[in-house]
Amino acid sequence: MQLSIDSLKQAGAFTGAPVEREITWKQGDKENTATVYVRPLSYRSAVSDLFAAGSKGDPIAGRIAACICDEKGEAVFTAADITGEADPERGPLDGGLTMALLAVIGEVNGMGKTRG
Repeated sequence: MQLSIDSLKQAGAFTGAPVEREITWKQGDKENTATVYVRPLSYRSAVSDLFAAGSKGDPIAGRIAACICDEKGEAVFTAADITGEADPERGPLDGGLTMALLAVIGEVNGMGKTRG
């Protein structure tokens, strides 16, 4: 294959639209369910990972911020929203929700699955 935008499109090398998923998490005794949109790992997530590594930022918060978006692909969170730095009174994102978001990011990106 000769590298070009058209050949990359045909090969599926662009991430395309966000993927809609439903997540469920417990917060205390209450079970919550929400629809989320997950942007597959892409250039944007790679930049976020490198930024976190270079600036000693939080790679997990960066990954969530890079991948969780609305139906149009716009970010829902910043890394500071997730860590609580954006609003210390609000604090960091709930642990159960954090784990649910990481799980759905992994699901959309096929992490943890063996190739056959």
